Amino acid sequence: MTVLGAALRPLFQVAPKDLPAAALDAGAASERLSKVVYTVTECCQATLLTRREATLVQKLDAYPEELRGFAYEGAGVGLAALDHLLPWQRRTRRFVDGAASPYVFAVYLGAGMGLARLRRDPETFRRRLGDEVFNWVVLDGYGFHEGFFAHRRHVQERATPRHLSGYALTPFDHGLGRAVWFATGADVKRVAATIEAFPEARRGDLWAGVGLACGYTGGVDEPTVAALRARADAYRGRLAEGVVVAARARRQVGNTAEHNEIACQVICGVDSREAADIAAAALADLPTDEVEPAYEIWRRRIRRQFA
Repeated sequence: MTVLGAALRPLFQVAPKDLPAAALDAGAASERLSKVVYTVTECCQATLLTRREATLVQKLDAYPEELRGFAYEGAGVGLAALDHLLPWQRRTRRFVDGAASPYVFAVYLGAGMGLARLRRDPETFRRRLGDEVFNWVVLDGYGFHEGFFAHRRHVQERATPRHLSGYALTPFDHGLGRAVWFATGADVKRVAATIEAFPEARRGDLWAGVGLACGYTGGVDEPTVAALRARADAYRGRLAEGVVVAARARRQVGNTAEHNEIACQVICGVDSREAADIAAAALADLPTDEVEPAYEIWRRRIRRQFA
């Protein structure tokens, strides 16, 4: 793995020139967002160069608790890249079935980013995961990468990938919304203006992505979160949906954060424990007959709580 990983490593290096200009603006938000990007990148490269899974887990768990989800996201980037070249080994699936089970959301986000970096269609990979609910999160990660690293095409020009269609475009736009949060440096006015330039049919999913980024990554203070809630206007329920998903992802690994607590209380009107419980309850008895993606039913159940 180390030889292959070393060959792949240059593809996953991130330089300042690769980032949207607003993401590099001076300020606490940009500093926070940049730290997250570099944590993901660093852990991706560590994954590519680490042969044993147990050793990899030790490296990821050595990160501060608040950043650990991003460390596992970086691992997902690297594992998906290795799985693409050696698909019979299915490292990503083995990882989330074992040591990374609590971090499944983060690993799948990273996997989508890895596939985007390699310019590969994520759908085949998603179907191989065997996860009937959360495999769609791979498309979220894919959308984030395209919105952040191909910002002009997918955000400014609002293009969608030609190889994605149907429901796949929904989680893709979730990821694109997260990318908007990062790429604007979490500037509320820029976030709102960027989303308002998209067709109305896409705005709800974009706001849901912003909610996830705000709730999970943070980078802003309470007055800014309140301003974000006000600017979301008719899409406040979608914004709350994303915040609740973030609360579950953090609570699931016992990794709470002050910014998540603020987002839950200001945007959702509940504390982070209640928000996580809403997300957990929405998972009960999900149909998996593929008539409609179980992941979409889960998300819809959540947002109905805030309609």
